[in-house]
Amino acid sequence: MKRLEGKSALITGSARGIGRAFAEAYVREGARVAIADINLARARETAAEIGPSAYAVEMDVTQQGSIDAAIASVVTEAGGLDILVNNAALFDLAPIVEITRESYERLFSINVSGTLFTMQAAARQMIAQGRGGKIINMASQAGRRGEALVAVYCATKAAVISLTQSAGLDLIKHRINVNAIAPGVVDGEHWDGVDALFARYENRPRGEKKRLVGAEVPYGRMGTAEDLTGMAIFLASAESDYVVSQTYNVDGGNWMS
Repeated sequence: MKRLEGKSALITGSARGIGRAFAEAYVREGARVAIADINLARARETAAEIGPSAYAVEMDVTQQGSIDAAIASVVTEAGGLDILVNNAALFDLAPIVEITRESYERLFSINVSGTLFTMQAAARQMIAQGRGGKIINMASQAGRRGEALVAVYCATKAAVISLTQSAGLDLIKHRINVNAIAPGVVDGEHWDGVDALFARYENRPRGEKKRLVGAEVPYGRMGTAEDLTGMAIFLASAESDYVVSQTYNVDGGNWMS
């Protein structure tokens, strides 16, 4: 039997990248998956490419009305919600003396407030259903330690780890497991943007930062979105029923905790 057979999942920011890889993996394991994204057109394209077990939902995690409407859409479409993956996130970097309030507020609005209030809305639905559920938050190795140019992003991901711990302890009485995944450096469209920012602030040619961080990974390369799907399936399945408030490093050996 497939590990997520008959389950309903919502993955934020899943029109591309890691979120899309999770959606594809969940569908393979038998789930019905909402491709939730602020870019509805792209979400529809992704859902169509994945197949009939995926469907698009417009969702802006910075707006409570949009969060609530997305949860309601999933309930209408799939009959309930069993799995939430809080994947939507934004990255930025700058030296401490150049950080702007606009950048700070934008990152915290998406990465922290978005995670918290989407988790809250999903938990309320899961509690009302009375059959438990799984919530998976996307943290990062950046949440494990500071970085000179990445103060705000690191702080948001540290907050995600802390929220995961607190929410997990609070919600397990409802048989809702809250855990997180902390990726390392994951190649793809996201890291292309990260590389461009490092090129600007560290005066490097494009591509050099990616090459350097990939070479430093003990496994010997940057990760891929597909490297994370096994953990995402495990945390969404019954196999993780006794796992509470944990953040798992899936980073090729970059961080040990």
